[in-house]
Amino acid sequence: MAKLYFNYSTMNAGKSTVLLQASHNYIERGMQTYLLTAQFDNRAGEGRIASRIGIGAKADTFGPGEDLFAKIGARLSQAPCACIFVDEAQFLEPAQVWQLARAVDDLGVPIMAFGLRVDFLGKLFPGSAALLALADEMREVRTICHCGKKATMVVRKDAAGNVLTDGDQVSIGGNDRYVSLCRRHWREAVGDRAPS
Repeated sequence: MAKLYFNYSTMNAGKSTVLLQASHNYIERGMQTYLLTAQFDNRAGEGRIASRIGIGAKADTFGPGEDLFAKIGARLSQAPCACIFVDEAQFLEPAQVWQLARAVDDLGVPIMAFGLRVDFLGKLFPGSAALLALADEMREVRTICHCGKKATMVVRKDAAGNVLTDGDQVSIGGNDRYVSLCRRHWREAVGDRAPS
């Protein structure tokens, strides 16, 4: 039976690596997969999912307002697909998460979504909140803080290395802008204040 999976973590936990490895496992066994990633996150190039360890794959993209049920249906009409993988799932709109759930239920295709749970202020991304509510199964991809404890939070830094405590929820970046921390060290980094 097909399910909607949400694999979540903080930055730099290896979510894209896990996604690419899982897709490779299907392909290695002669099955096709369909990869999707956020249209505006082009750090690895347009329509490409890449990992910090150097592996990558071509992917289709999704943008705001796009009907993912229709997009998946169109892809399935072209050729069989064993599994659909969605990278940067935190950027999905809640309506798009419902479309993914509908594709699982009505089209019978498993979907594995990978994304961040919370932003640099400790707030859920709307797409992640919808996935936490609707996913059949959730899996945490773990990474560690500099102290060795599990990292569950992330801070955003400016060009001078100062921790930012306000700004837009979405600002594309990698190791140069974000650091994963345990909750205790995140609280210290943001001045132990409750995010607004």
